[in-house]
Amino acid sequence: MGLIGFIVPLIVGGLIIGAVGRLVIPGPNPMSIAMTIIVGVGGSLLGGVVGRLIFGRRGGFILAVLGAALIVWLIQRSQTRRTTSL
Repeated sequence: MGLIGFIVPLIVGGLIIGAVGRLVIPGPNPMSIAMTIIVGVGGSLLGGVVGRLIFGRRGGFILAVLGAALIVWLIQRSQTRRTTSL
């Protein structure tokens, strides 16, 4: 139950945080479910690091969502830049 007990909550948490992060940023966000999970996990890591640096403790749900929203915004920005330069 050790590894499975770690991976399943990581995936579910990443999906929830990534989905909320996508909802925060307006506009179309054409991402797959796998990409949403990756964005959510990345947002959680980013929120955790920021929380540790600023507050001296782990970041919570809000910082994780803000981190995921930042990643979604960066992805949108890079896709917009790529399509306008073609």
